[in-house]
Amino acid sequence: MVAGEKPAARRGCIYILNGPNLNLLGQREPAVYGSTTLAQIRERCEAKAKSLGFTVDFRQTNFEGELVESVQQARQEACGIIINPAGYSFTSVALLDALKMFERPKIELHISNVHARESIYHNSLVSRTATGIIVGMGAAGYELAIQAMAGLVDA
Repeated sequence: MVAGEKPAARRGCIYILNGPNLNLLGQREPAVYGSTTLAQIRERCEAKAKSLGFTVDFRQTNFEGELVESVQQARQEACGIIINPAGYSFTSVALLDALKMFERPKIELHISNVHARESIYHNSLVSRTATGIIVGMGAAGYELAIQAMAGLVDA
């Protein structure tokens, strides 16, 4: 730990939530999403968070209700949420409503640049409640989001 940094227990836990089909990263459309697996992203997130004095609760689900329940649980346990809602970004009012109830920082994350893709990917419901959005930075976007979250939590 760097002098002056708070220990992880005092800085808090960042929930990193991943939506449908992200369990197939590394296999799914590598030209769009890259070859990095979700397990590799998780390892990088844990290391980055630890270096900043945070812990992470890293989750992936293909089920909308599970994602909503994770957001609800985060209300009691997390200092912030980083969420890659995948396809639910554009369809889930239930997820939007759950995120509205989370009153701490929220970062929406997309591996690809959704604005350079088909028009169906241009209107995220989740963006309406996000504190910030990271798009198109590939798997590295997760580490950027953790760095940004550290600044938001400390602000």
